[in-house]
Amino acid sequence: MHLLSIQRLLGLLLMLFSVTMLPPALVSVWYQDGQMPVFLAALGAVLALGFLLWLPVHRQRHEFRVRDGFLIVVLFWLVLGLAGAIPFLFSDTPQMSLTDSVFESFSGLTTTGATVLTGLDELPRSILFYRQQLQWLGGMGIIVLAVAIMPMLGVGGMQLYRAETPGPLKDNKLTPRITETAKALWYIYLALTVLCALFYLIAGMGPFDAITHSFSTIAIGGFSTHDLSIGYFHSSAIEMVAVVFMLLAGMNFALHFVAWRSLSLVPYLRDPELKAYLGVLLLVTMITVCYLYYTDTFVFFSEAMHAGLFQAVSIGTTTGFTTADYFMWPGFLPVLLLFVSFIGGCTGSTGGGMKVIRFLLLLKQGHREMTRLIHPSAQIPVKVGGKTMPDRVVNAVWGFFAAYVGSFVIIMLYLMATGLDQITAFSAVAACMNNLGPGLGSVGTNYVDINAPAKWALSFAMMLGRLEVFTLMLLFMPGFWRR
Repeated sequence: MHLLSIQRLLGLLLMLFSVTMLPPALVSVWYQDGQMPVFLAALGAVLALGFLLWLPVHRQRHEFRVRDGFLIVVLFWLVLGLAGAIPFLFSDTPQMSLTDSVFESFSGLTTTGATVLTGLDELPRSILFYRQQLQWLGGMGIIVLAVAIMPMLGVGGMQLYRAETPGPLKDNKLTPRITETAKALWYIYLALTVLCALFYLIAGMGPFDAITHSFSTIAIGGFSTHDLSIGYFHSSAIEMVAVVFMLLAGMNFALHFVAWRSLSLVPYLRDPELKAYLGVLLLVTMITVCYLYYTDTFVFFSEAMHAGLFQAVSIGTTTGFTTADYFMWPGFLPVLLLFVSFIGGCTGSTGGGMKVIRFLLLLKQGHREMTRLIHPSAQIPVKVGGKTMPDRVVNAVWGFFAAYVGSFVIIMLYLMATGLDQITAFSAVAACMNNLGPGLGSVGTNYVDINAPAKWALSFAMMLGRLEVFTLMLLFMPGFWRR
């Protein structure tokens, strides 16, 4: 393992990240909210840290292996989460502790959307912009962005791309060169962001809200500039724009690329994961709308339709925008919606959860095992979209599921040991590991009232979910560090 080369790259990436402090500084100048010194100080601190890491080892250049890539990704997300907390720490408005600053930073970068801030409508515009920007940068993954410019950094990018990209099929590339693949992903991501902002403007949002909400919509993050989230606008048009772009952001970005390149909708129509993704969301939407209407939660069916559709899509895609207090809805609905977030978005999307393709493979593998009980000698392949899945992929999905459940249980028990009740502990872990945000119980609206040890554990859960469990857990295996 080339630790000195890893240190060199980490320094370079931190110096690159320091530049992201400039946009909120400019926003502060534009709105004259007095926060410009905060962001300039944060820029200087992150830049200095990166430079100090890079300078002693700037001549170290080695070709990275797969293990190096995993370590770089974990270290970068860890250091980035801590560095991203600096503006919150430096600012007097709001005044935040170290724990809350780190929690908010990790929540933003991992696109979780869980927040410890209240009174958002009164906060400086630059701080609000910075929160949204954190989610936008974390949505497609800063590592994937860095891979796009790796030739300038003098290192290869395939190992970083494989460690960072979500989903079980990480070896698939859109183009022959990995840097071109990363660029293609970011072009699509940027194009969707611009389109989303334009449609928000047309629907009635102001320029600032349109831009900032497009960041969190395409990132499937859920942060908002208002305490009432999307419900603040009381606009069906804005809600429908959000629904459309949440659905698009939850799809595999490779599909968007192939459809754009071929100028055809056929790639969407042929993709089995997309069909399952839309099918699950449609089914949950129908159940939610009907239950809301027949329990008289909403008097008019149109109101039930709006609320049910928006919450089902928002939570099902792990975005976390809200227009109503869904955790107060009757019966099984809050738990149903929370469970849908475990499935999450498609592989290769900005969505969280376990991913739809894994859900499909788990169902098909379960069906195969039951069929084998009836026909022990039968050779039954697992197929998705007519293609046989390699046993390596199927086994990896089962391994991921076991690691996910094991991590979930341990973190939940720890939260209960800190004093949280069962509903709050369960939903908080689910919301953070699935990168959803809003939970049930005491974390239905925000995470202000939970204790500091629980916030640190949930920050770890966010990172665990964002890096899809294996990437982070590998570092705890002794074999990872052996030569």
